[in-house]
Amino acid sequence: MGKLEELIISLPDVTKLKDFNVYPDSINQFEDSWVFMLKEEAADYIVATGNAAKFFLGKDFHSNSVSYVVAELNHENAKTLRKLFPFTAPTAVLDSDRTFGVGDRLGIACPGHIRVFKDYDARPIFAQQSIRELKLTNRTYANVLDAVTFSVFRDGYKLGFGADGDHLKTPEEIDYALDNGYTMITLDLSEHIRGGNGWERIELPEELKNRYLNCGFTVEGEKIVYDVDELKKCFHIYGEALKFAVKIYFEYIFKSERKINFEVSIDETSTPTTPAQHYFVANELNLAEVQLDTLAPRFCGEFQKGIDYIGDIEQFEKELKTHAAIARHFGYRLSIHSGSDKFSIFELIGKYTEGKFHVKTAGTNWLEAMRVVALKDPLLYREIHAFALEKFDEAKRFYYVTTDLNRIPKLEEVKDSDLPLYFENNDARQLIHITYGFILNAKNEDDSFRFKDRLYAFWRKHEDTYSDMINRHIGRHLKLLYAGKENLGGK
Repeated sequence: MGKLEELIISLPDVTKLKDFNVYPDSINQFEDSWVFMLKEEAADYIVATGNAAKFFLGKDFHSNSVSYVVAELNHENAKTLRKLFPFTAPTAVLDSDRTFGVGDRLGIACPGHIRVFKDYDARPIFAQQSIRELKLTNRTYANVLDAVTFSVFRDGYKLGFGADGDHLKTPEEIDYALDNGYTMITLDLSEHIRGGNGWERIELPEELKNRYLNCGFTVEGEKIVYDVDELKKCFHIYGEALKFAVKIYFEYIFKSERKINFEVSIDETSTPTTPAQHYFVANELNLAEVQLDTLAPRFCGEFQKGIDYIGDIEQFEKELKTHAAIARHFGYRLSIHSGSDKFSIFELIGKYTEGKFHVKTAGTNWLEAMRVVALKDPLLYREIHAFALEKFDEAKRFYYVTTDLNRIPKLEEVKDSDLPLYFENNDARQLIHITYGFILNAKNEDDSFRFKDRLYAFWRKHEDTYSDMINRHIGRHLKLLYAGKENLGGK
């Protein structure tokens, strides 16, 4: 780092950057000082000069001509970046017409995501993780957001991004996300949604009878009508869930001193959400003055992890049209969960939402990281693939998949050059997808990580390849979504 002084003295002239391992888009001015990011072989560092240096925790350097600090990428320095440069902090972005969540379980995918969203007007949710994902990766909400902050600063993304506490179920989980600066809460109501049995014994409140029976509701020309049985089912299934949603909204979202985007998720059920049920949920929340940004119904068919949509696409199109109309009627957008790789229906989503959508992805970013391993380090990939096969049955406790291991070509029959083809095989994709927690946490007898350290060293070495793959793969998602709406497209 001995040449740093020469670079610092030359700023703001950036013509000498080619002589240094500095990320050119990271150079930012704070008052009369400069802050930028430096790339070393094993890690990146923040360099801050002049008055800015005192805010960062790091090693101080002084000479006759310049003073500066070299700081590690840690939590305290991430907080400093968010304070000095607000574009590195998340904001509530769901006011935008199009938003897209890109859950990054590794903390290394954001540079690739940034490449994608520089070409589209959809606003990204760069930090998006569920409690399940945090537990399986041994990460924290602070760690997830810090990784995004460093990437946004490094690559100069200044268009705004969100941070989603995904599939949160309890007040404690919501506190945890909000205390760490997250700007979106996805409230998962699955633990308050009742199964379909027992609705016949429900006594309907008079106010619900007066509100829904003997009248119809028209949404963009489609009539939604309730009889006693349908209304009893709605109240039985969603009554308690709605009380919980209203309580959470007014205790956490409404009272917040900063703007928080709010999504309600009713998709974690065994049966699809009917139009009547969707309207009932939306109407009751609206009457309670709950301001929704997005809502995730349970669509027909199957949205399994990391593979395309499974089901009757014509039926999906019919139901999507009605669900999108209900969302417009109440002033929020549909949220599409488990959106990774649902290429056969993306154009329909773009079309019937009129280009106003929120889509969530996560596991596909992990799969692209593992695709790079299969491409560049066949020996390491073979070791991980064999381990995943051993852990698959345990991993199924956390995710619903219909994977058939017998449909996955045997390792010994696959040439090194063909290993990346595993990621074109749905069963192999799901094998690697749901075992990520076991792979990242596997230990040797000496308590060292079996794969994790080798993987992160590998991914650092092949960062550009991974970013290119992420750019192409997530870009394919957005291209199809945009194709569904006339006159929408990349810039």
